Amino acid sequence: MVKMTLRMMMLAMIIVGLRDHSNAEQLPPAGPYVFGYTDQLSYVPGDTVAFHLSSNQPTVDLTISRVGAQTEQVHQEVGVACAAHPIADRASSDGCDWPVAWTMPIPSDWKSGYYEVTVKAGGDAGAQGSLFFVVRAGDSQPKSNILLQLSTNTYNAYTNWGGHSLYSYHDRDGLQGHQVSFDRPIGSQFGKWELPFVRWAETNGYSIDYAVNSDLEFHPEILADYRLVLSVGHDEYWSSPMRDHLERFIREGGNVAFFSGNTCCWQVRSGNNGRTLTSWKQTPNMDPLYRTGDHRLLSTAWSHHLVGRPENELTGVGFLWGGYHRSHGQFMEGSGAFTVHRPDHWLFQGTGLKQGDAFGGKDSIVGYECDGCEMKWIDGVPVPTHNDGTPKTFQILGTCEARWAPGDSYWYDRFPTDRVGAAVLGSYTSAGGGTVVTTGTTDWAHGLRGGDAAVIQITKNILDRLSQ
Repeated sequence: MVKMTLRMMMLAMIIVGLRDHSNAEQLPPAGPYVFGYTDQLSYVPGDTVAFHLSSNQPTVDLTISRVGAQTEQVHQEVGVACAAHPIADRASSDGCDWPVAWTMPIPSDWKSGYYEVTVKAGGDAGAQGSLFFVVRAGDSQPKSNILLQLSTNTYNAYTNWGGHSLYSYHDRDGLQGHQVSFDRPIGSQFGKWELPFVRWAETNGYSIDYAVNSDLEFHPEILADYRLVLSVGHDEYWSSPMRDHLERFIREGGNVAFFSGNTCCWQVRSGNNGRTLTSWKQTPNMDPLYRTGDHRLLSTAWSHHLVGRPENELTGVGFLWGGYHRSHGQFMEGSGAFTVHRPDHWLFQGTGLKQGDAFGGKDSIVGYECDGCEMKWIDGVPVPTHNDGTPKTFQILGTCEARWAPGDSYWYDRFPTDRVGAAVLGSYTSAGGGTVVTTGTTDWAHGLRGGDAAVIQITKNILDRLSQ
């Protein structure tokens, strides 16, 4: 959350908008370099991947590896002809528009997964870059019961390559962008958020298929193949079609586990067949849709009163009632642990945890950004008020204190800046029988990486029960 006055932010948006329509090119690095991106985020076997590359070296070498329980090299291509291409001033918002340097069909035997591409140029003393794509399970392949959709919208939102991101603090000009493109090198956050979960799951025999955020929007038919859909880590940016399709999945009896925090916080709009994301975030009045009178698709917080669709309705919790724990200066000496409130719930089966016990603190599983719900306490146990969109069947199973950073609440003036919320671990069941579990924290997978017995058992309980 960036501490700027509304006037400053509006001015920044205007300046970014003006800059987006200039024609000045950016200068590439002086030394050897190689950059790249693919024409799509995900593919199925038989699809052809187009690699858009730029390098000041005449040839580059590509190594493709599937990253899971282990990193397995699956292909190497040596001596791909390459050339240097300009970086337009609009690269971050409209894409690089580089030509295709090389194409490759996805082999029929490639497993669903996250594939990392290492690109080297100029020999041993040259440059190295990386890019990624996802392989979904093909129609002719056996499928898992579990689908992990990666937080690729968040990856893009934080990438400032070619100019700006959706954040001002690391923008080229110190300004906040309102559109970002996937047709540029994207900084992957897979290693930070999803990989610890993936390594634990695949090592422990769980078969998981992969997709990306936009597959929920543009390929919703894939949901019919799965019993359980996962969100892991920092799944912050969602489009309305993504929510529509996943909420229908839940209504029809599908299960979802959000091992994530700050989830579905901002509404975005996809453009250019899914290759761009629009988000006006803290300045919804600058969104062109604002003056249409129909505010349901405003690219601002889902919990904003103009949108009227708080993320609690999907996940059970939201950032509005959560905040930070051991980050952004909030509760920096906090426990990083959940306190148990309903130990008899199936989620805690086999853990031995009792009411009032804490778990996960060794690995700070409650950390960075957290989601919660409005609650009241009855006989020493927290109960949702349901005033914030949290479903009527939602149960609070664990909590840990969290709070916004100073300045975050200026556009939600009904909250005092020192309001204390909570990260909430909880679950609800839809009328159609679909079960949703949320951990309410970005850092749940830290406990899997660290070998926390309670975190491992709870995760197993969720995967085993909801994937069947």
